[in-house]
Amino acid sequence: MIKQYVNTYSYIAKDVTAMTEDKMIWQVYILENLGCAHCASQMEAAIRKMPAVEDATIVFASKELRLLAAEPAAQLPAIEKICQQIEAAVKIVPRRKGAKLLPPVASSRELGGIVFGAVLFSLGLYRGADFWQTTLFVAAYLILGRLVLLQAGQNLRRGRALDENFLMAVATLGAFAIGEQPEAVGIMFFYRIGEYFEARAVDKSRAAVLAAADLQPDTVHRLGTGGGEDIPTAEAGIGDILLIRPGDRVPVDGIIVQGESRIDTAAVTGESVPIRAVAGDELFSGYLNATGVLQLRVTKPASASMAARILAAVEAAAAAKPQLERFISRFARVYTPLVVGAALLTAFVPPLFTGQWEYWIYTALTFLVISCPCALVLSVPLAFFAAIGAGSKRGILFKGGASLEALAKVRQVVFDKTGTLTKGDFSVQEIVLFADLTETEVLRLAAGAEAHSTHPLAASILAAADAAGLELQVPLAVEEIAGQGIRAKLPGGEVLCGNEKLLADRQIALPAVAEGYGTRVYVALDGRAVGCLIAADAIKPEAAGVIRQLQVGGQEVSVLTGDSPASAAMVAERLGIANIRAGLLPEAKLAELQKLRQQYGAALFVGDGINDAPVLAGADCSAAMGGGSAMAIEAADIVFLNAKVSGVLQALGIARSARRIAWQNIVLALGTKAAILLLGLAGFASLWLAIFADTGVALLCVLNSVRLLYRQGDFA
Repeated sequence: MIKQYVNTYSYIAKDVTAMTEDKMIWQVYILENLGCAHCASQMEAAIRKMPAVEDATIVFASKELRLLAAEPAAQLPAIEKICQQIEAAVKIVPRRKGAKLLPPVASSRELGGIVFGAVLFSLGLYRGADFWQTTLFVAAYLILGRLVLLQAGQNLRRGRALDENFLMAVATLGAFAIGEQPEAVGIMFFYRIGEYFEARAVDKSRAAVLAAADLQPDTVHRLGTGGGEDIPTAEAGIGDILLIRPGDRVPVDGIIVQGESRIDTAAVTGESVPIRAVAGDELFSGYLNATGVLQLRVTKPASASMAARILAAVEAAAAAKPQLERFISRFARVYTPLVVGAALLTAFVPPLFTGQWEYWIYTALTFLVISCPCALVLSVPLAFFAAIGAGSKRGILFKGGASLEALAKVRQVVFDKTGTLTKGDFSVQEIVLFADLTETEVLRLAAGAEAHSTHPLAASILAAADAAGLELQVPLAVEEIAGQGIRAKLPGGEVLCGNEKLLADRQIALPAVAEGYGTRVYVALDGRAVGCLIAADAIKPEAAGVIRQLQVGGQEVSVLTGDSPASAAMVAERLGIANIRAGLLPEAKLAELQKLRQQYGAALFVGDGINDAPVLAGADCSAAMGGGSAMAIEAADIVFLNAKVSGVLQALGIARSARRIAWQNIVLALGTKAAILLLGLAGFASLWLAIFADTGVALLCVLNSVRLLYRQGDFA
C-alpha cells in the first residue's frame, strides 16, 4: 500500500531560486525586520516600477521578496533603498537554499519598554495636575513613542507623510498641543500594545502555518562502521543508511533496507490509517515511524526530499495573491489620502463657522488615526495564508491564494474516472463459469498462463490467485499473441487466456456474457471455453458519499473519461452521476469541459493521468490526485496528497471559509472605521475609539483569520 504515494511529489513545487523565464531569473530574498503589511504592499508597488525588474512579489506572511530580473543581485542595493525609505529597519538578505522560515515572535525587550511606559503613565494618572504629572506623561510618551517618532521623522525627511508612524505621531502630538496629555499618552500606549500583540499573533500564525508544513527533523542517526553518529539532516547523502527508531519522523526520502513497521502518513497525506511498510518499500520524509526499527537507504538529499518540497510549496503558495488581496492593496492606496484629506478639512473648515477650533482639531486627529490602513491590508492575505496551512495539515496542497479564490467560485465539479473516482488498478471482480470447472480451477488456469506477463490485467489475475492461496502450474511453453492474449502449455493441457477475438479466431464457441462493468478475460482449455474472468477498476469506497454531498450542496457533477462508454456508464450509475462523456481524447476532454463551463458556470476539474494535463490547465480551477502522473500534478492548482475523492469536499470547504473570513475582515475593518468617522462628525469623536478602529480591529482580523488554522475536524 505504501507505494501508492510514489511520484506524488516530483512536481509539487519547483525551486524558485533558480527558475528562468527567457533570460530572466527568479530569485528569493528575505526582508528582515519587515513589520507592516501596508508597507509591504507599498514596497512591492515601487519595486515593480523599476526598469530592470520584470516582476516582483512581496509575501508579508513569509517576509519573502520574489524577484524576476535579468540580474537580480545587481538590483538589490536600489531595492533595499526603496524598502528602507518605507520602513527604515528593513534589510534584504539572500534566502539560503533549504533554510526554514520559522520566524521568532515579537521581542521581549519591546514588551519591557511598553510595560515601563505603562507604569509611568499610571503614576501620572494618580498625580494631581502639576509639574510632576506633566513630567511623568512626557517621559511615558517618549518611552512608548520614541520608535514611532524616529520613524515618523525619517519618513518626513524622505517626503512620506502618509505613513502609519507619521500619522500616529501627528495625532498624539496634536492631542498634547490641545491639552489632552493623558489621552495622548494613553493612545500611544494602546497603539504600541496593539501593535505588539498584532505582531505576536501574525508571527505565531506564520510559524504555525510553516511548522505544519515543516516535517523534516533537524538531525538524523547515520549508521557506520563505528556504530553510527548523529548528523544534521542536511548532511545525509544519497546511499547513506539511516536508523529510524519508533516515534522518529522520516528525515529524507529513501528505501527500507531492513526492518518492518507501521507508518503514520497523516502529517503528509491526511490519511489517519497507518500503512504497513517492509524492506523494499519507499518512504517519504515527513512520515512517522510508529512501531518497528527501520534502516533506510537515502535516495534523495534533504533539499530535494518530499518534506522540503511541501514546505517550499506552502511558502510559494502565498506569493500567488488572489484578486481580492490585490484589490484591497489598491483600495488602501486611495483610502488613506482620502481620509487624511477629510481630516484636514475637518480641522480647518468647520471652525471658521463655529469657532470651536479645539473640538474640530480633536475630531481631525481621530480621522488621522483611523486613516491607517494596516487592518485592511492585513485582513485578506492572512485569511488565505491560514487556509493554505489548514490545507497542508489535511494533505491538500493549494498552489496559491488565487487557487483558493477560484475554487470558492466553482459551480460544478468535473471528474476524470480512472485513478480519480476509481483506484486505478484492476482486480478480478467476478468469475463466470462455462463448464463443469470450479471458479478456483478457472482462476488457477488463467494465473498459470499469465504467470510471466506484465500486462495490468495479468497482474490482477495473479493478485487474485495469490489472495486465494493457489499453487500455480509452471507453463511448459508460452506464446504472447499481440492484441489478443496468451497461449500457454500447462501440465494440465493447452490454455488460451485473453479477449474474445483470441478464442473466436480459433473457432471456439463462447456462451453469451451479460453486458456490464469491467474487462472480460476468457479462458479456454484444450479448445473448449471454460470460463470468463471479469476484471474491473474498483470504485473508491468514499466516492459515492462525496458525489452525494456535492449534489446536495448544489454542485453539478460530471465525468469526462477516455474509457469505454460501457465502463464509464457503469461507474456513473453506481455513483449516481447523470452527466457523463466517455471515449474522449485529451483535446476532446478540454472541448467538452468548455461546453460544461458555458452551461453550468465555473468548473473544478479533478484528474490524475498524463492525458488530463491539458484539461487541468484549461479549467477554472484544477486538482490532481497524489500518486498520479507528474505532468498532471504540475498542471493542477491543487494536489490531494492522499489521492482520496473526499479531498474535493475538504478543499471546497477550506476555500469558502477563507473567502468568507476575508470578507468578514474587510467588513469589520471598513465598517468600524466608517462608523467611528460618522460618530466623530456627529459630535462623538474619541481618540480611544479611533485607536480601536486601527490596532484593535487589526488584531481582531488576525484572530479571525487564524481560526482556519486551528480548526479541528473536517471542513466538508
